[in-house]
Amino acid sequence: MSLGQQLYPHLPFLRRYARALTGSQAHGDAYVRATLEAIVSAPEEFPTDVDARIGLYRTFGAIWASSHLEANLDAGLSTEDSRQALARARLARVTPLPRQALLLTAMEGFSGHEAAYIMDIDASEVDMLVDEAMREIDRQTRADVLIIEDEPIIAMDIETIVRDMGHSITGIAVTRDEAVQMALSTRPGLVLADIQLADDSSGIDAVKDILAQFSVPVIFITAFPERLLTGERPEPTFLITKPFQRQTVKAAISQALFLDVATSPA
Repeated sequence: MSLGQQLYPHLPFLRRYARALTGSQAHGDAYVRATLEAIVSAPEEFPTDVDARIGLYRTFGAIWASSHLEANLDAGLSTEDSRQALARARLARVTPLPRQALLLTAMEGFSGHEAAYIMDIDASEVDMLVDEAMREIDRQTRADVLIIEDEPIIAMDIETIVRDMGHSITGIAVTRDEAVQMALSTRPGLVLADIQLADDSSGIDAVKDILAQFSVPVIFITAFPERLLTGERPEPTFLITKPFQRQTVKAAISQALFLDVATSPA
């Protein structure tokens, strides 16, 4: 099997990690493209002593730490869009190591030793970094959260996680129209949205309607993440895969709120 064939199944999930790390589909996908270009230009440098997925993420980590892609990405943007993009870019270069460790372990499912290899740090540091990230979550500013989910058990699980983190629930919507109505009446600080809703409407369409009225960070929840991680069209920045783990939801919520605060106008 060629190296390309080995890497292909892992690209959607690298996009998920890159988008969560940067808070932007454009920036995250650009770093993934740069990673692939680096591998193509020097395949002999790709790690062969580890699983292909681990080697892919390690190569991405090296690109992430050394590249300055934002200037090209932000060229041609309006003044306001450029300001916001550059804010994200500055944040991207200083994203704390604890959050990287948390995303790699809680969202991407790597072990502590694998995360250490990807981040090029000592394995003993990973647990400390994750603990530090969790302590930061406990100190994080609380938000009002709208849940868009038509399956009662899943909605209940999400609500429990959100409340345990100290956040408030503004409502649980099961259809597109209900979601938009709730959002406009409560103006939540975060939206967690399923893709398929009760009346065969789309959580994506509901979110588009909401974002047309006001800006709010959004986390999508789906059983088929690969369909929304192609890099070929406008796609979600934050994505949780069903069935999800508690730590995955906590990591996604924390990162989405962290980036939203860090890139908000002063």
